Amino acid sequence: MPELTPRRRLLVLAICCLSLFIVGLDSTIVNIALPSLRADLGASVSGLQWVIDAYTLVLASLLVLAGSTADRVGRRRTFQTGLALFTAGSLLCSIAPDLGWLVAFRTVQAVGGSMLNPVAMSIITNTFTEPRERARAIGVWGGVVGLSMALGPVLGGALVAGLGWRSIFWINVPVGVAAIVLAAVFVPESRAARPRRLDPIGQLLVLTVLATVVFGIIEGPSAGWTDPVIIGCFVAGAAALATLIRYETRRHEPLLDLRVFRSVPFSGAAVIAVCAFGTLGGFLFLNSLYLQEVRGLSALQAGLYTLPMALVTAVVAPLSGRIVGAHGPRLPLILAGAAIAVAMLPLTRLNAGTPVWLLAACYAVFGFGFGMVNAPITNTAVSGLPRAQAGVAAAIASTSRQVGAALGVAVIGAVVVSGLGGTAAARLAEASRSGWWIMVACGLVVLLLGVLTTGRRARATAERAGADLLEVVPA
Repeated sequence: MPELTPRRRLLVLAICCLSLFIVGLDSTIVNIALPSLRADLGASVSGLQWVIDAYTLVLASLLVLAGSTADRVGRRRTFQTGLALFTAGSLLCSIAPDLGWLVAFRTVQAVGGSMLNPVAMSIITNTFTEPRERARAIGVWGGVVGLSMALGPVLGGALVAGLGWRSIFWINVPVGVAAIVLAAVFVPESRAARPRRLDPIGQLLVLTVLATVVFGIIEGPSAGWTDPVIIGCFVAGAAALATLIRYETRRHEPLLDLRVFRSVPFSGAAVIAVCAFGTLGGFLFLNSLYLQEVRGLSALQAGLYTLPMALVTAVVAPLSGRIVGAHGPRLPLILAGAAIAVAMLPLTRLNAGTPVWLLAACYAVFGFGFGMVNAPITNTAVSGLPRAQAGVAAAIASTSRQVGAALGVAVIGAVVVSGLGGTAAARLAEASRSGWWIMVACGLVVLLLGVLTTGRRARATAERAGADLLEVVPA
């Protein structure tokens, strides 16, 4: 990639953030429309879970492939292809005639979305090469992603209230078209000097692991946990995982280079991403149903209730990037874990009469924790691999996020369905309490790993893991 002027670098960052904004927005904006979807399309709770997880599941499965493909065929080309698919998928979702078609079109969106997140991060990493400047750029990226995900319920509420649930997909179309044009004009093409080979068998195994496990979790409560199909899903998932580990460790250039997990900070960042984004996915899923079906709020009112989370996330996420650039990831991770756990704790006693001020306080504290967690995850991931493999590094971190989001919706939704009795509105608050406790535990895991994986010994293992990769894969 040629050396760019400071103004051009900022413009590239803005274009990448523009595309990531609609992807992050789409991952959460749908949650606020779930009650409307349920009424309009006659969807069950498990059907609503699939509207969310069809997107995150496919996204998680293809992120690593997209990152390595971009390193090979060109990052700008892959980025523009992803924008085109995501935009087309959004348009199709807006005209879906029933739940089945909506789920199918969400997968089209996800294929395009998988080419945006890791590729944009790879472009940013190769544009901002100075470590401190890169950390700040990642902080801006984290702020945009965090803001878009937090704004999803607010903007979605306004759109659903004014134009109906189909309008939440319309917003992606003009932004996507604009990003395609801007990328063609201002983003330079770049490739890795030595890209990885494609690994179709590894890709199929990754998809099998995620699809079987998520399917089993979502459908288990309704089919019965002892149903042969559900048991078969978990057995197939375990077998695919074992095969994946064995197969990938024997390949010279695997889809998932398991050596990166020798780095304690990198492994810790992956687990932190799963826990943090699992909490986000579970929170948005449960909270939307609670506000509209238990408290009887409109979609717009429900979106406005989450505004404290969006505002705090927008302020805190760039600050987290600056802290990481100046002092490292330890403090942001500790603050994030503590805030997430503290925010979720009062919600374990949630009911129809919970005071509004308490809800607002919990949402704000959760926004603080979520805003803090994004930048240290990404910075650890892209710092743990050679810069030429930035697409793969960012893809692994992004995969962890999406796996967490998918599992959060699947697990929390399964817990709620298992506890429901009578009408959903009458029992939802009580049935969801176990789900909130799971999210408290996730916050504590983030806190603990933030302490354990950012010390001197952990940094030493990261340096050794990076040196090991450099011996095999030149930068």
